[in-house]
Amino acid sequence: MNPTLEGRRALVTGGASGIGAACARELAARGAYVTVADLDGDGAKAVAEEVGGEAWVVDLSDTRALDTLELEADVLVNNAGIQRVSPIQDFAPDDFRLVHRIMVEAPFLLVRAALPGMYARGWGRVVNISSVHGLVASPFKSAYVSAKHALEGLSKVTALEGGEHGVTSVCVSPGYVRTPLIEKQIAQQAKVHGIPESEVLAKVMLAESAVKRLVEPGEVASLVGWLTGPDAAMVSGASWTMDGGWSAR
Repeated sequence: MNPTLEGRRALVTGGASGIGAACARELAARGAYVTVADLDGDGAKAVAEEVGGEAWVVDLSDTRALDTLELEADVLVNNAGIQRVSPIQDFAPDDFRLVHRIMVEAPFLLVRAALPGMYARGWGRVVNISSVHGLVASPFKSAYVSAKHALEGLSKVTALEGGEHGVTSVCVSPGYVRTPLIEKQIAQQAKVHGIPESEVLAKVMLAESAVKRLVEPGEVASLVGWLTGPDAAMVSGASWTMDGGWSAR
């Protein structure tokens, strides 16, 4: 692979598994020194050792601890996320707040911490792992859908402010990806939809997709890698869907 990120430092949140781990491998293969950030310390350390980087064991829900953070990162991949599935009237307020802390406040604070260094070097890439749910909605996901919509907006503002400093900001917005986060959702989805767990994939997760399969983490990571490279220098403020045609409806 062409070492387009040789000498660059990358930070990937939620990097211990799934999309984050795939992104860490992709960016390392392109020459970056990768910091793998995750609450799962053992998982983060394992991926970091694999890619020749370092682990940062961090609880991104503790956003106050990020207020004074300073980051030396040329590439920032905001990937960490959680999911809660419930009707609005039954949605626990603390769960709603938790989703937004991890998926809106933490990305804002990490971008805020990384931009001064990016501006000083005249180069930076912010890639926000959003979702098709940053573009459309599904029932029972008020926290997740609203958080991803907010992340899309944050990404656009970052693009507008960062352009004159050589910094781009984009969203990658996949459909359902084969990750531990999705696997954990199946029981919740079955409960709120009143269907067996065996029917969740076909009747819920892939119902709107023209391509009837899950997205693979490596597919997302491949797009992330391209977006950090020289051929994507004019790609900023955009949202790149990878949803099998879901959002075309």
